[in-house]
Amino acid sequence: MAAHVSTRKERIAWYLYDFGNSAYASVVLLAVYSAYFKGQVVGGAEGSRLWGLTISVAMIIVAITAPIMGAIADYSGAKKRFLFVFTALSVVSTALLFFTQKGTVAMAVLFFLLAEVGYRAAQVFYDALLPEIAAPEETGRIAGNGWAIGSAGGIVILLLILPPILMTKSNLLVVRGSLVVTALFFALSAMPVFLWLRERAQPQPLPPGENYLSVAFRQLRHTIQAAQGFKEFLKFMLAYLIYNEGVIIALDFAAILGAVLFGMQQTGLIIFFIIVQATNVLGALLFGNLQDRFGGKRSLSLSILFMVVCVVALYFARTQIHFFIIGALVGVAMAGIQSVSRAMVAIFSPKGKSGEFYGFFALTGRTSSFIGPAIFGWLAAWLTQWYQSRGMDVILAEQSGHRLAVFSIAAFLLVGWALMALVDEQKARQAATMNEHAGGQEK
Repeated sequence: MAAHVSTRKERIAWYLYDFGNSAYASVVLLAVYSAYFKGQVVGGAEGSRLWGLTISVAMIIVAITAPIMGAIADYSGAKKRFLFVFTALSVVSTALLFFTQKGTVAMAVLFFLLAEVGYRAAQVFYDALLPEIAAPEETGRIAGNGWAIGSAGGIVILLLILPPILMTKSNLLVVRGSLVVTALFFALSAMPVFLWLRERAQPQPLPPGENYLSVAFRQLRHTIQAAQGFKEFLKFMLAYLIYNEGVIIALDFAAILGAVLFGMQQTGLIIFFIIVQATNVLGALLFGNLQDRFGGKRSLSLSILFMVVCVVALYFARTQIHFFIIGALVGVAMAGIQSVSRAMVAIFSPKGKSGEFYGFFALTGRTSSFIGPAIFGWLAAWLTQWYQSRGMDVILAEQSGHRLAVFSIAAFLLVGWALMALVDEQKARQAATMNEHAGGQEK
């Protein structure tokens, strides 16, 4: 086995960034701000619609810009610089969420939009650093470690904010204060990657009359033209586009499903997400090792099918205990799907084009991030109305509509899994290696 291409200190710095940005995801996206925004700032069904809409706009912004930013980062050797700018945007905007209150809808939407764009865009450059710190044969393990440590960060922040929220019975000032704590946690955890990790990619001199934007578009055009050399990667991206829909829906609607189907309150949701994050750690470690031993495709297929079983079980679940157990199992499956997918992009990327390829990976992920939840939300609402038209009372109709809509999650996962069967992992590795040996001169 080849020696590490990075120092232990650099890998720890990379892991710690995941530790911090997972705290943002846990508090802002999942356990606290989503419920606060819907219930306190906006209120009612309009809160849910506006929440979904704001996420969609953020995803569209990143989807459009991610490939361009990735290409610029590759050409300028400036992944860390971009990572810093977008991390700072997310941290500052998260702290500003403290000032949101009942009725401050425009402010709440704007600050969340900026925090979300910063968080998502930074992820492109964070992921693109993986091939710089990991040799191909250790990519799965290092990506899995990063995911596991990231999940641990999600647990730590929730454990930090839970006691004061519990003791004050969800006092709104304390709930808002937890967003400032999260911003500080993210900032402190991110610092080592900027101080300790050396970016290995060297900037390339700009051709006469060119700027980074024009170079980025030219790089993207070349990548698209060279796509026939990366057919397996493109097939993998198509499968990812579909199965990631299911993952994103589950994440975006977990709190809503907990509240609607099982009547869970703020503290119950925080405890639920602590359990999910804990099993996420186990899942990332388990599937990271499985990938290095059996390959990415087998490991990914197993994690997708495992999640399908969990989703079907959710349809039959009737108590909060059932929901907690299913959530714990979904945590394992979801970590496998997400960490193995991220590692596979590093394996399929030719040397020097990781930023570009992760840009396409982000483009695919962001595209599904606004399509999937929109379909689920529409389906749940339409089914709720249908049940009401049959004479069912409002609460029962809403529960029945959401319960039936969970099958859309399973449908996306199964179609993506079927498409994964068409991907030849060995061919994909060969295509990346051949491109590297040819000096990236794909025609």
